[in-house]
Order: sequence, then C-alpha cells, then structure tokens
Amino acid sequence: MFIMKPVQLFGRNCKRLVNVLPQQLYLPVFLSTSCSFLSRKKKVNGYEDVSQQKYADLVRTVTTSKTTSQTPERIFEEDRFLYGKVLKSKDQSQGSELKVLQNHVPLANPNKVLSSVVSTDPNIPVKFGLPGKSQITNGRLPSVTRILQQTMPMEQAFYLERWKQRMIMELGEEGFIEYTAAVFSQGKLFHAQIEDLLLSEEQYTQKAEDTDALVGYMNSVEHLLSDVGGVRTLESAVVHSVLQYSGFVDCVAKYRGKLCVIDWKTSEKQKAHLKNTFDNPLQVAAYIGAINHDNNYNFQVDCGLIVIAYKDGSPAHAHFMDSEICLHYWDKWLLRLEEFKEKKEKQ
Repeated sequence: MFIMKPVQLFGRNCKRLVNVLPQQLYLPVFLSTSCSFLSRKKKVNGYEDVSQQKYADLVRTVTTSKTTSQTPERIFEEDRFLYGKVLKSKDQSQGSELKVLQNHVPLANPNKVLSSVVSTDPNIPVKFGLPGKSQITNGRLPSVTRILQQTMPMEQAFYLERWKQRMIMELGEEGFIEYTAAVFSQGKLFHAQIEDLLLSEEQYTQKAEDTDALVGYMNSVEHLLSDVGGVRTLESAVVHSVLQYSGFVDCVAKYRGKLCVIDWKTSEKQKAHLKNTFDNPLQVAAYIGAINHDNNYNFQVDCGLIVIAYKDGSPAHAHFMDSEICLHYWDKWLLRLEEFKEKKEKQ
C-alpha cells in the first residue's frame, strides 16, 4: 500500500507535465508496474467531438419518429438532409449541344426552283426510288438510320443493349431473332395498311388474315386518320443534295391543315411525350431537310408528325412538331451528321 501511493503520485505528475508541454514536443515516458489497472489505456469517446447542435434536428427526428417504414421518398428526404442537394452531371447529349457546327445548312432551301421540277398530278402521291451508284458523287450515300445508329449517345446505347440482353435471357438467341423479325414484319404490314387507307380514303375494315398485332395498331390510329389528308408522297426515297445522305419517308401529307413529314411508329409501351421517342424527332427533321433539298419534290415542308401506334389498340399519340421544334432538332441532326463524318474520316 505504501509502495503504490508514490507510484500513483508519479503517474499524475507525468500526466500534468504532458498537458503543459507543447503538443509538437514528443516526450516518451516509460513506466513498468505489475499492477494491471495502471496499464489500461483510457478509452476515447469519439462522440464527444461531434457537434451536438448541428445534428440536433436529426436526433430529434429519429427519436420522435412513430414509424419505421423506409419508403423511397423518406430515404431521399434523409439523404438531402445529410448530404445536401444532388448535382446531376452532364450527360453526353448535353455536352454535344455545346459543340459548334462547322457547316450550318438551313432546313429550308431558298434556292429551290420549283418550276424546274417535272410536273405531276397533285392528286396522285409521288414515289421515288434511291438513285443508282452512278448518280452519286462519291459512290456511297449513308442513310439517316445508319447515321443515327452509329452516333447514338452512350446512355441511349447502354439502355438499348441492356434491353436486348434482357430479351435474350427471356427468349434465348433464336427466340430473340424470331421476335425482332416478327416486329419488323408487323411494322411492314402496318405501313402497307396505312398506305392503302390513305390512297383509298376509306376506313379500316378487319380482314380474316389480319394478325392480332395489326388489328391493334389500326384500332390505335383510327381516330387520327380523319385528320390526315392531301397526301403528297408515300414510302418514297429522299436525298439531300448538299449534305449527301438518303432515307425513306413514310408519308408527306397535311395534318389538320399543316403539311408535315409523318413518321408512323409502332410500340408496345406508351410514349406520351416527344422526349420518349428518342431519335425519332431527329429522323423527321433529317427527312424534312432532305425533301427541301431534293429536286424530285415540287414542294417544301417545315413541320413534322410522329404517330405512335400501340399493339394493344389504345389510342395512338400524335406528336406534332411545328417549325420551331423542327429547327431545334435540325441543328441536333447536323451535329450527329458531322460526328458521323468525323468518325468515317478516322477509319
């Protein structure tokens, strides 16, 4: 007992000395004893350094909460409280808008001389095929579809590939090939039926050989066909004489009095907004520009229409693109076209 008291006094004096000395000064102190309680290190409580005032609201919320259900809204609310507002990084499509066009070609063609075009009956829709290789300057003419596919934004390509892999897992390789072939076949039947109705100006009548999918698509667009008239061309090829690309236009006709390039699309999912149609607006803008710079057509267009027909027969969505919207997507198309040409030059 008498031995331990001096040892305790010595330990307390050493502790006072350490507190008095500057923190930068390192003073090693060694003390050996057989008493186990003197060798125990004092546990540091990390919570003593936490700002109680800063997290007072959070503590109050947790301790007074009457429910333990963690809904997504609740989790997001807590994340915003703890970490602040989430800042979304710019995706590739936003970054591409910052690029400056090297060669801006107008959507309309002020130099198109309509009197030089071969006269045709305005009541009969015109139809042209693609020019032969001998008629093309460089012997190669990329299509609108090919250009858009090879310049697809990374995010869009990622979701498309993920959908493809999911379908392969469900259907298998052969099943997926059969599925895509069936979708393509149904699309061709749908376009052919639309063409027949626009030429005959009759209403759709279901036939015994019509597939369930075709019946669904036709029932979907039935309420829109009465707004379409004055057809100028159907399933016809177009070539942009300046930018040198080609494509096939589904239809050019008047929709509620406005002459439009009309693109008929089929879908199993609802696409209620124009943004849900991905690259379709760029495709329509590309066709408008091509028609305006193709001397086979004795007219110009400044509006577009994307019609989404649904397999289950639900009412189709008609996304009308006025001249301002078309100009917006025309600039986006020109950026994609330049990107395509740059990639081809590097190959």
